[in-house]
Amino acid sequence: MKNYFLFILLILLFSCSKETSNIKDDSIANTYYKKAKKLTGDSAYYYYNLAKNSYLDIKDSSGVGRSLVNMAIIQQENGDYYGSIETSLEGNRYLKNVNDTIVRATLGSSYNNMGISSSYLYDYENAIKFYTEALKYAKTPADITLYQNNLGDALVSLKEYKAAEQNFILALRTKDKLSYARALNNLARARFDENSNYDPLPELYKALKIREENNNLLGQNSSYATLSDYFLDKDKEKALEYAKKMLAVSIQSGSEEDQLQALQKIVKLDKENYLKYFTEFQILNESLQISKTKSKNQFAIVRYEVKQQNDRYQKLVEDNKFDRIKRNFAISILVIVLIAGIFWYRKRKIRLEQEKELEIKNTQLKLSKKVHDVVANGIYQVMTKIENQEHFDKIKALDELEFVYEKSRDISYEKSDNSIEEKDISEKISELIGSFKNESVNTYIAGNEKMLWENVSKTTQDEVYQIIRELLVNMRKHSGATTVSFRFERTENNISINYSDNGVGIPGDVLYKNGLSSTVSRIENISGAIIFDTKTEKGLKINISFPVS
Repeated sequence: MKNYFLFILLILLFSCSKETSNIKDDSIANTYYKKAKKLTGDSAYYYYNLAKNSYLDIKDSSGVGRSLVNMAIIQQENGDYYGSIETSLEGNRYLKNVNDTIVRATLGSSYNNMGISSSYLYDYENAIKFYTEALKYAKTPADITLYQNNLGDALVSLKEYKAAEQNFILALRTKDKLSYARALNNLARARFDENSNYDPLPELYKALKIREENNNLLGQNSSYATLSDYFLDKDKEKALEYAKKMLAVSIQSGSEEDQLQALQKIVKLDKENYLKYFTEFQILNESLQISKTKSKNQFAIVRYEVKQQNDRYQKLVEDNKFDRIKRNFAISILVIVLIAGIFWYRKRKIRLEQEKELEIKNTQLKLSKKVHDVVANGIYQVMTKIENQEHFDKIKALDELEFVYEKSRDISYEKSDNSIEEKDISEKISELIGSFKNESVNTYIAGNEKMLWENVSKTTQDEVYQIIRELLVNMRKHSGATTVSFRFERTENNISINYSDNGVGIPGDVLYKNGLSSTVSRIENISGAIIFDTKTEKGLKINISFPVS
């Protein structure tokens, strides 16, 4: 009892230690995550990666998913669009609890991020799928409006204007001025793209005014780009004017992507200064491509370095735990050995009692089997002869009964009957099968020659004889057959016996009833095999095979 309580105490100590460790790890992960939220770019990515690994250590799937989605957004913002989609998909695998508010919001952000990345890759069909998924998880009005605007943009790119307009109209319900301005600008652009006779200027100017009043530089860039495109075929001077305004504001906001787009428009419109702006475009485009490539490489390096750092930390933790584990293991083994010793003693006592009972049962079963095989089947064979033969030899019948009697007496004294002189096995089998022949049953034998049984042991011969007897007895009792045949064949070191009758057969589910379980056991004793063919239209076919030696 004392050892039992010691064992329980050890379990409690391990549990407390594990709980304390988890609290500490959770604190570390949350610290990394909060620090990442205060940073931008590579620095934020680095700490989100640290947070992700810490959340993995404590099996906080939500924390892992949130960290990965934030990493994916940073990759998208730095032009690593393929990597961003891959990281978002990895994060989604950890965001399983969709009933959790934070998880749902994170999934919405993740799908929206994949939609943006797909749009930059001109994969608008997948972008539409991702934005649609994002809307399923959106709860706040701001998120809903954002995703509707993004979905509408992707639909416009595929010239699905009606569907795009529906999303923009829904987005116009927002109370946020900047979101309203974006939806209004996009709706006007979609309607004009659909119908060149439509005048979008009132809505475009209204959207631009809202953005200018709120000093929304990125929004102003969008308005200038839309107005420049509108005037491209109507008034090239105005188109150029808005393109240059877009360039100035994009430089002010630091948006290199917008600068590149503005320069691309100016190159087409300003023929006099074409070379100047084209040179600026090439330099900026090359710089952006290099920057994106560096970002991709930097993200990979950060993930690798954090993984290496985490591996070193884990190794240190494991090394520190090793000595404590050895000590606790030794104590645990001692307790287990003491408890196991008690159980072993009790189990051994029970086992010895069970073995004694089993030995008695096996002896009884062995005697029962011998009685069934020798006495019951022997008497039944004599009865069959008397029943099936009009003129039977009484003296011969008495001799056979005397033989059965001698066998039964041998069983009672457990003595061997090897000294009793018997007929050749082929002759015995032929007589046995022939004894079941009568007016309603015909028996046939093929291949049961004396040479067939050469080098077959006495034990195997006796078992085969009993097997054939059991088949015939079961046929007589259950099958109602009128024709029974046995075909014996020998190939090299193997003998096969093919039995068939035209009786009612035996269903598969009762195959081992009706006395045939003993038959199967005998075949196993001589290392043989038996195959029952119960799928014939009528009757039963059995194939028995066994080795000669």
